[in-house]
Amino acid sequence: MKYMLMMNAPRGTGDWNINAWTPQEIEAHMAFMGRLTAELRSEGVLVAIEGLAAPNQARVVRAGTDGKPLVTDGPFPEAKEFLAGYWIVDVETSAQAYAVAARASVAPGQDGKPLNVPIEVREVLSCLPTHG
Repeated sequence: MKYMLMMNAPRGTGDWNINAWTPQEIEAHMAFMGRLTAELRSEGVLVAIEGLAAPNQARVVRAGTDGKPLVTDGPFPEAKEFLAGYWIVDVETSAQAYAVAARASVAPGQDGKPLNVPIEVREVLSCLPTHG
């Protein structure tokens, strides 16, 4: 079964304000993520991983009356957190997906302390027909 693990980061100047991190703290965080990615690949469970741009770079797109895209940069719903990135893993059980999420949650932040960021885990539904 495939699961999407979504890493949510606090907004503003909360406990995960990466702009306040030292270059060494950022390097340690990125090294951790690199090791986690390599481990998940070697375990054969990693399907995809991506980090996302900051929310201020997001756009909302709707179809206009002519079917062409109408692109706006808000308003966005007020939220305490934003989606920072995600993994898609292919594992046998939800417990295995939860274990991967816990491993990602402890990525180091300032002073090397584990961030313990929330990781939302959702099964990827495969009930949609495919065309080929």
